[in-house]
Amino acid sequence: MSSIAQSGDLKNRIIFTILILAIYRFGTFVPLPGIDPDQLKIMMEGNQKGLLGMFNVFAGGAVSRMAIFALGIMPYISASIIIQLLGAVIPYFQRLQKEGELGRRKIIQLTRYGTVIIATMQSIGVSVYLSSLTAPNSDLPIVTIAPLAFYFVTIITLVTGTIFIMWLGEQISDYGLGNGISLIIMCGILANLPFVLQLEWDSGNMSASPYRYLSLLVLVFFVTLFVVGITTGTRKIPVQYAKRVVGRKVYGGQATHIPLKILTTGVMPIIFAQALMFVPNTLASFWPDSGFSDFMNNVFSPTHAVYNIFFAILIIIFTYFYTAIAFNPVDVADNMKKQGGFIPGVRPGKATADYIDKILTRVTLPASLFLGLIAVLPAILFSVFNEEVSYSLMSFYGGTSLIIIVGVALDTLQQIESHLLMRNYDGFLKSGRIRGRSRRY
Repeated sequence: MSSIAQSGDLKNRIIFTILILAIYRFGTFVPLPGIDPDQLKIMMEGNQKGLLGMFNVFAGGAVSRMAIFALGIMPYISASIIIQLLGAVIPYFQRLQKEGELGRRKIIQLTRYGTVIIATMQSIGVSVYLSSLTAPNSDLPIVTIAPLAFYFVTIITLVTGTIFIMWLGEQISDYGLGNGISLIIMCGILANLPFVLQLEWDSGNMSASPYRYLSLLVLVFFVTLFVVGITTGTRKIPVQYAKRVVGRKVYGGQATHIPLKILTTGVMPIIFAQALMFVPNTLASFWPDSGFSDFMNNVFSPTHAVYNIFFAILIIIFTYFYTAIAFNPVDVADNMKKQGGFIPGVRPGKATADYIDKILTRVTLPASLFLGLIAVLPAILFSVFNEEVSYSLMSFYGGTSLIIIVGVALDTLQQIESHLLMRNYDGFLKSGRIRGRSRRY
């Protein structure tokens, strides 16, 4: 802590990040106009294991309060998925990915446009869905103003809220600490934990069966260890550099390695898959009182087997897809060849690229299966305990919530460590022999 306090730039980044997250949390408590908050709260308490309950976890409780940030950052995530998928099949987007900084800016711009479109569609679905709801204890509607006025205000407010959250995330990434979008998602998940614990305590389940919750506490400890291990684990590929003689000096000849992370993608496959799993229920919200809506809300409930099977398959697919985007074996092999490096027993060039790709495929398979298993763990535990423990609490003992929290926390700590290490190097350069020598000249 003393090192952080002495590092001015790092301290400023941490303070800036905390302020931005505080602004985000404030927005989750500002309700939409025209909704009866008391009746909405009662309805949400009875729908914790459905779509709204899961979406509420990622929105930091904003859905239960139907706040201006109710859509959260998921429209941006969905737009990013679409743009990256288009980059794999459409030549125009492939050219943008290879154009460097200019192409990156164009992709960001297109992602923002896509975010507005998706947020508009989701806000229309939310407004139609809310207008169809009635209070649990009466036949009075939850919406207290005229439908057309409610549609207009809700769509404008929710879309603006999503755009503002996207901007907040970009500010954290540029001027704060860590990945802004991931930190906002983690902040929302952690902020919802006290609310979930309070509901569980009020239900009387904790006092009735304390040993069950103690066993769950032990389980979450071991699951967290496995998540940390798979996130930080690496597969080292040995690399040897040939000796080069330049004049009278010999360069190279050292042995090193390529650290292939077992989970190259981090938490992105989880976030991407979760964003897509919201799509069926979002479509169903356009027809709230139909058989189609009832079917989709039932089948794509987080506790249903079909939902979890699709969820696990999407995670495996996105793990391979994002790994292919984040790590290019051909580029690594070309750079090694230019620098005189080679893998012992493997020819430089295409053979090296194929070898690295083979190793990467092998380490990605268990990582993707592990992510899929952890993601569906809450549903498994929910079934094992015969629904005597709420699904909202189960989601913190595995699944998306735990993986995102651990992954984002580790990434943020690594960035803090990098800043501190850079500060130590700066101190060495300012106070070491190099400075003393420079004063002689």
